[in-house]
Parts: sequence; structure tokens; C-alpha cells
Amino acid sequence: MIRNAQRPSRLPGARDRWALQDAKARFSELVRRARSEGPQHVTVHGRDEVVVVAAEEFRRLKGDRTGAALIAALQESPYRDIDIEPGRERLPVRDMKL
Repeated sequence: MIRNAQRPSRLPGARDRWALQDAKARFSELVRRARSEGPQHVTVHGRDEVVVVAAEEFRRLKGDRTGAALIAALQESPYRDIDIEPGRERLPVRDMKL
């Protein structure tokens, strides 16, 4: 069995995969590659755990969270004039002795 420390931490030709210990040791290079080459995957025990992306790409993926798209979709709905106010019913109340 090959121990993790003896295994190559990056596969040949896999320029976007980093073992955690290499990502920590060469963080500046990891950041530079995320900006210039795209997302960089960091692995722990051979499994993808996180992906480092450039801030611009993150903002693009995250999108605008103002709710404007939802409001626009609701305003364009053919059902926007339907009254969805819930009806109020009086529920029976039982008598209690105090």
C-alpha cells in the first residue's frame, strides 16, 4: 500500500488538482492558477473537497441576490391578479372554568 506522503500529490497533466498539503504550501501559485487557468480542485485523501475560483467567477456564479428576478417573474405571471389572501374562519372555543 502506498502511503499518502509517498504518492504524487498531483497527477501528471492534472494542472487543476491539488492535494491539500500542496495547496497550503503553494497557496500563491494556487491563487494565480485559479485566476489565470480556471477553477482549482483541492483534494483530501484523494477526494475533491473544495474548489478555488477567482472572485470574478464566484460573483458570476453566485448571481444577483436582490430578488429582482423573482419580482419580475411574479409580475409577468398570467395569474398575478388572482387573490390568494387566505380566508379567516372562527374556530370553536371551548369553555374553561378558572
